[in-house]
Amino acid sequence: MSPTLSISQCSEDEQLEALIALFDAIFADTYATRLVRGGSEPLYCPRDAGHPYHRIIFAHGFFASALHEISHWCIAGPQRRMLEDYGYWYLPDGRDRDQQQAFEAAEVAPQAVELLLTEACRRRFNVSADNLGGSVEVDREAFRLRVEARAAWLRTNGLSPRAAALHRALGIRFGEGASFERARDQARAMLEAAGMPA
Repeated sequence: MSPTLSISQCSEDEQLEALIALFDAIFADTYATRLVRGGSEPLYCPRDAGHPYHRIIFAHGFFASALHEISHWCIAGPQRRMLEDYGYWYLPDGRDRDQQQAFEAAEVAPQAVELLLTEACRRRFNVSADNLGGSVEVDREAFRLRVEARAAWLRTNGLSPRAAALHRALGIRFGEGASFERARDQARAMLEAAGMPA
């Protein structure tokens, strides 16, 4: 990234690299977790003999995918973070009505966190309730309202310590355009003040 450009003037790829660097600077040492560009499918992999860090692998190098996968990580507790994809079974597109309702119920909380992280980056958020090839029509508007209601609740009642620290760091770096160091240090201070709980 050019030292003379503000973060908002940088290319999408440079902004993505800034997100990865910031996430890793906050969580690689504190939670042994790194953010990793992936291929066609996102995946969370706990550390193992070949990898000393847990890996949040996001799809196609998309900024939105990175924030979405980070949001799942921010919600997962310590036991879930020791399981591949947090121990959840993901049902791909083609869901029936009951499967779609279960999918949406499970996605409200992470997408609410994602909405807040996306806003901190001064980006536009879009809910993801698509069910391509499914036998039922998706009511995206109803799902969007549920996600926004949960996000409003989080604004009032607070994010988890990990999500709150990252939200603050993203706001500093992407929202205010302040330095990487300031964003990193504020997030680390918030985690330390919270006692770095699970």
